[in-house]
Amino acid sequence: MATVIAVANQKGGVGKTTTAINLAAALAQKKKRTLLIDLDPQANSTLTFFNPDEITQSMFDVLVDHKVLITQVVKPTRWANLCLVPSKIALAKLEAQLVGQFDAPFRLKDALAPLKKDFDVIVIDTPPALGIITVNALVAASFLIVPIQASYYALEGTDDLLETLERIRARPNPDLQLLGVLITLYDKRTNLARDIYKQVRQVFGDKVFKTVIGKNVRLEESPAYKETIFSFAPDSSGAAEYASLAREVLQRVS
Repeated sequence: MATVIAVANQKGGVGKTTTAINLAAALAQKKKRTLLIDLDPQANSTLTFFNPDEITQSMFDVLVDHKVLITQVVKPTRWANLCLVPSKIALAKLEAQLVGQFDAPFRLKDALAPLKKDFDVIVIDTPPALGIITVNALVAASFLIVPIQASYYALEGTDDLLETLERIRARPNPDLQLLGVLITLYDKRTNLARDIYKQVRQVFGDKVFKTVIGKNVRLEESPAYKETIFSFAPDSSGAAEYASLAREVLQRVS
């Protein structure tokens, strides 16, 4: 059965989508049958792999219409072992669509059930918010990865995310675990980045991944060319770092 990993942080600009895409790609390179689910209405993960006109149905249709099965929406990418469930801007309307629905937090978990036997790992990219979309991801997931940017406001908002994590664990998903905190956009040349790294270590201890994702122009450029870091710049530090992260993730989930 697939291991389901949500990548979440309600702060924007922390490298969440970059992490979801390249972690999924790294796992696929390790011959893990990998599914990337784009749950962000901005659809940046989707646009890394496909043009908008190639997307007909999306996660919005799956979560709103019980007649649309997620198996109908899965799209193979051109990379071996890597498939995608796409998103569209329509997903931004999900909150309004699910108001008052008793099963609202469980829609994704229920939808994933028929897919779990077909994949080894499912990675979920979430929006920068703690609304019903992110709650669906946390209810469906076994593990949570929290990317934190090495910046002055690094820990701002993490209390809210961790409180949400505990609420999810208290009732709808007691099996959810914090897999790790990932330092992103790290600039080793600055004292500030090193200080933030120490601060995050003090707060989260051994939950902080040993792998650190540095600031990397290649990582920023690759989505524009519809590539993962492994196909765009395989010899870059970004590729080495996400390969290292994938190794750590597989060690921790095992």
